[in-house]
Order: sequence, then C-alpha cells, then structure tokens
Amino acid sequence: MADDWRRDTVDLLRSLVLEAEPDAVEEVKWRKASNPDGVPTFSLDGLICTLETYRDKVKATFARGASLPDPSGVFNASLDAGTRRALDVHEGDAVDRDAFVELVRAAVAANRA
Repeated sequence: MADDWRRDTVDLLRSLVLEAEPDAVEEVKWRKASNPDGVPTFSLDGLICTLETYRDKVKATFARGASLPDPSGVFNASLDAGTRRALDVHEGDAVDRDAFVELVRAAVAANRA
C-alpha cells in the first residue's frame, strides 16, 4: 500500500472498527500481483467489512450493508447492490467517526441475529 493519504485512511477505518468491536478479527485476503498487500477484512461472528485501496479512494464495503440502518447516510457507494453497501473515502474527505462506529456495531449485531 502506498504510504500516503490512503494508508492514513485505512489506519483510521481500522481503528474505528476495533473501537466499535475490540474482538473483531482482522485478516488479509485476496493477495495478488496487482494488489500484493491484499485486502484487510474484519470479522466477528461473520464478515463485517473489507477495506480496499484504489488509486483515488479507499472503499469500506459492509458485507450485509443493505440490511443495516444508516440514518447518518454514511454509505455512498454500492447503493444498488442487493446485499452490500460501501463507503468511498476520497483524499480530503471527512469520515463521520461516530456513524461509522455505529455501522460496525450494527453489522456485528446482524451477524449475531
């Protein structure tokens, strides 16, 4: 992963996932030549979310996002997907930390239901 704003954004989102659910397990999956660092995934009683880096954004995809309450409107990508929802963070974007933490907690609650 490039050592720039994307790394900082992944680090921020990682810290928020772990703040919301300290028992969440992080694994790196899907390593390949075009993405040797792989994709950080977070699970607790099922998949919570993944953090993917692209040239122009960091994408936090929630596996069951379509079924999660999002009263703050954090999700801004994959809005037409049947199951998942995502947050695309571009350079300079502010992340609603409290709302993101609540989404993580709601995702874990959905996994446990």
